Amino acid sequence: MTSKYDQNGKGQHKYGMETRTIHAGSSPDPVTGARNTPIYQTTSYVFDGAEHASDLFNLQAFGFIYSRLTNPTVAVLEERIANLEDGRAAVCASSGHAAQFLAFFSLLDPGDEFIASRNLYGGSITQFGVSFKRLGWNCKFVDPHDPENFRKALSEKTKAIFIEVLANPSGVVVDLEAIAAISKEAGIPLIVDNTLSTPYLCQPFDWGADIIVHSTTKFLSGNGTSMGGAVVESGKFNWAARGKFPTMTEPDPAYHGLTFAETFGDFGYTMKTRTVGLRDFGPCMSPANAFYTLMGMETLHLRVERHVENALKIAEFLDGHPAISWVSYAGLKSSPYHQLKQKYLPKGAGSVFTFGVKRGYDACIKLVESVNLFSHLANVGDTRSLILHPASTTHRQLTDEQRKNAGAGSDVIRLSVGLETVGDLIYDLDQALK
Repeated sequence: MTSKYDQNGKGQHKYGMETRTIHAGSSPDPVTGARNTPIYQTTSYVFDGAEHASDLFNLQAFGFIYSRLTNPTVAVLEERIANLEDGRAAVCASSGHAAQFLAFFSLLDPGDEFIASRNLYGGSITQFGVSFKRLGWNCKFVDPHDPENFRKALSEKTKAIFIEVLANPSGVVVDLEAIAAISKEAGIPLIVDNTLSTPYLCQPFDWGADIIVHSTTKFLSGNGTSMGGAVVESGKFNWAARGKFPTMTEPDPAYHGLTFAETFGDFGYTMKTRTVGLRDFGPCMSPANAFYTLMGMETLHLRVERHVENALKIAEFLDGHPAISWVSYAGLKSSPYHQLKQKYLPKGAGSVFTFGVKRGYDACIKLVESVNLFSHLANVGDTRSLILHPASTTHRQLTDEQRKNAGAGSDVIRLSVGLETVGDLIYDLDQALK
């Protein structure tokens, strides 16, 4: 929708975020007139003829072949997410972790390295630090508070930098523009997990990011029903500039010597990710999950506004509570990340944050077992308010030092603030803390 003409037919009119969350990528069904995108619950698609089939398999024509690769419902979601991020193209996957795997598979060979912030979701730390090692992909974790730490960790084998612009669960806001400048100088892509901030609160491509990943399971769907992930490319990274990415610039034997960067230009990375990674490993998104995510995205702008409004009020309440030792929420003026929040997240610091309970581990366990409205579970971004003790759940597999570095120490509680009446949420937390 960013390229449609305005009503007068003069020049190009870029539609607003609110309009695009509802309309981008979709149109009425040309056969039935159905206004909502249908669930195309099919595995495969009839070819027009032998030549058409060959062209599709040779990547000489675009269309639908098999739902592991492409599906009409999923395609609408991919276009919508790419549009909201002001990206060139996107690939959806079965989960956020699947999206991260695909993002790196298109970049790395055995023996290659990438650098990641140590302030990440615990599952990402385990995926990067343990499982990826079995593939010969090596991750260096650094403290993101000083962008120069990323520069110091660079080597000849470094192929990417990975950060969460708004970290889960610690609420750390990183200096996106400064880290992007380091990646650009090194000739490597900056990959940003934009799950917690969503495109409504932050646009990483505007600050120099090259690839964005999402767990669509979270705020994009917003209803706690549908697993999914997405990889979005900006279309602006020059894969051939430094000779670092043979997977993009050298002939691919699976497609008769086709070169993805040369053949597909500014969406070559997306095509590589779809037609090799998604094809060969198969973590495709189901059309039903794509449908439910599309329905959720239509209210993204309204939901996120209320999420942020509620979260700030709860953070202010906890900040003055006698049972609480600290609150890490960039929306608070006392936060060390407030200035970065003003720059990168001017509409709000999201609704996922942490706080410390004075009496430590046992008190945290008592708290999560004493709330009524807050649901004790391992998810974020739901319409419902959620509570978690990361040290005993999402970050349990990490060492004490890793948990501390990730902002998930034994005294830490994570909240994902939902859309309920904020006074009821404050009452629930207060009675549980007592």
